[in-house]
Amino acid sequence: MKTFLAFLIGAAIATTATWLVVRPHDGVGTSAAGASRKVLYYQSAMHPWIKSDRPGRCTICGMELVPVYEGEKGFDEAGGENVVALTQSQVQVLHVETAAATIEPLTRTLRVAGTVDDDASRHRVLSAYVDGRVEKLHVNYLGADVKEGQPLADFYSPTLLQTEREYRQLGGELKKSAALRLKQLGLTGEQVAAVDSKPAEALTSEILAPMTGTVVSQNVYEGQYVTMGEKLFEIADFSTMWFMFRAYEMDMPWIELGQKVIVTTPALPGKSFEGKVTFIDPNFEEATRSTKIRVELSNPLVNGRRELLHRLYADGEVEVKAPAVLGVPRSAVIQMGAEAVVYVDRDGGAYERSVVKIGRRGDARIEVLSGLAEGDRVVTNGNLLIDGQAEMNRTFMAGATPATTVPVEKLDDNQTKSVAAFLKVADAMADALAADDLATFNEASKPAMGITAAMTNALAGRSGKLAELDNARHFHGSDDLAAARKAFHRFSQAAVAVLEPLRKGEGMPAFRVWECTMADEAIPGVSKKARWLQTADRPLGNPYFGKSMPNCGKEVQP
Repeated sequence: MKTFLAFLIGAAIATTATWLVVRPHDGVGTSAAGASRKVLYYQSAMHPWIKSDRPGRCTICGMELVPVYEGEKGFDEAGGENVVALTQSQVQVLHVETAAATIEPLTRTLRVAGTVDDDASRHRVLSAYVDGRVEKLHVNYLGADVKEGQPLADFYSPTLLQTEREYRQLGGELKKSAALRLKQLGLTGEQVAAVDSKPAEALTSEILAPMTGTVVSQNVYEGQYVTMGEKLFEIADFSTMWFMFRAYEMDMPWIELGQKVIVTTPALPGKSFEGKVTFIDPNFEEATRSTKIRVELSNPLVNGRRELLHRLYADGEVEVKAPAVLGVPRSAVIQMGAEAVVYVDRDGGAYERSVVKIGRRGDARIEVLSGLAEGDRVVTNGNLLIDGQAEMNRTFMAGATPATTVPVEKLDDNQTKSVAAFLKVADAMADALAADDLATFNEASKPAMGITAAMTNALAGRSGKLAELDNARHFHGSDDLAAARKAFHRFSQAAVAVLEPLRKGEGMPAFRVWECTMADEAIPGVSKKARWLQTADRPLGNPYFGKSMPNCGKEVQP
């Protein structure tokens, strides 16, 4: 298939050049720029070994021979099957552009999603120190802001009351022992010091807030009896929040302690918060191949309330800037499977195919670990057509042997498990939309982020569409079916593009691909045809139309 495609591309190059180059008939040609130059010979662009000293047609394919001018290299002179030689006119027609491989910092914006939680080091659970009864609540609702030492409740305990009476009657070392006992029963040092002046008829003691913060849990009511160890209140300090997100194996080369992160949330449109990475969990989850990253954010008071609310969904942009490395523009690299190639400008219209080893991918540039030297000029536009011509040259130089079908490589156990987990999630989402069940869809889409990242990581190098799928994996819960179907459409098209070419591979879990031919009527703005994945044992259910047209769709055969 690739050879046939290369043949068509090469034919396009040759045909375009033949029609747009003004060919001389007397040994002198005129270039596109109008300068007179001597024609060395005429050559077939598709069959470089066919040459003539006069205009004519290729004896193999019948196409017009292309003139090669003085100062230019012929199609076969620049170094064999890995070199493509173009005339100056062809370079102009194909809009070939080049850029130098340079050593400079590699930058990337890593986009992540997570939740805003409170600072776990400033989170307190207040439990009962002794059996007793809650007589009165001073704070009786969630979300109340309290100060350290503020009364939360009046508490009656016979044990505590008896110990207070003993404390007032004792002296010396015995009084010190009684004071220690009161602290063990939950009184603070200030409360113990005030026992002597406490009215004898007072039957209750106050439960005080151990820290300044917000009440996030209240487990008691007035008149309730509690036992020792029972949880009463939970208090969190919201002045500093933690933005927690998951980073996957492919993200780890970019993440370091101290990096700046810009956090935004739909709850505060137009507002952003800046924080730094303070912790990277060293423990990876086996199922998702991811770990948690913590970013600390200042949460100021505005109009008497904290801006960032507890457990919000949020998005983050990690600003990454790596040290200076050798790199090229992203458009210069052609990657098919595990192999990455660039075309190096060797002057005179010759472009050499060079296999490179690539490292990290930045926003605009890719790190090159080997295969290029600083200053080498690589093709950034027109390289796909040049690659097609190079493939065709290799085919003809090898004797025009027919292309053979290359079997899809076998999936290993990790890849098979990752794909199976992904198909289960994708199928559950499609099934929920086919039933018009928004709640089930939102629940089914929750693991999509982690499961998708695990699969794209496992299939790295097996597909050129993984980045599109990785960008489409974010689901934060949809408010209605229309929004859910729009998000699913983007996710599903990317998923099919990744998995459909691999469906015949050994070890690939069984699945079916269905196609709806009028998806644009259900989701405005998309193309007419839309595909989705289903497990092999589930009947047809159209996720784009749901119950209104459940059986609309045709199966795409492998």
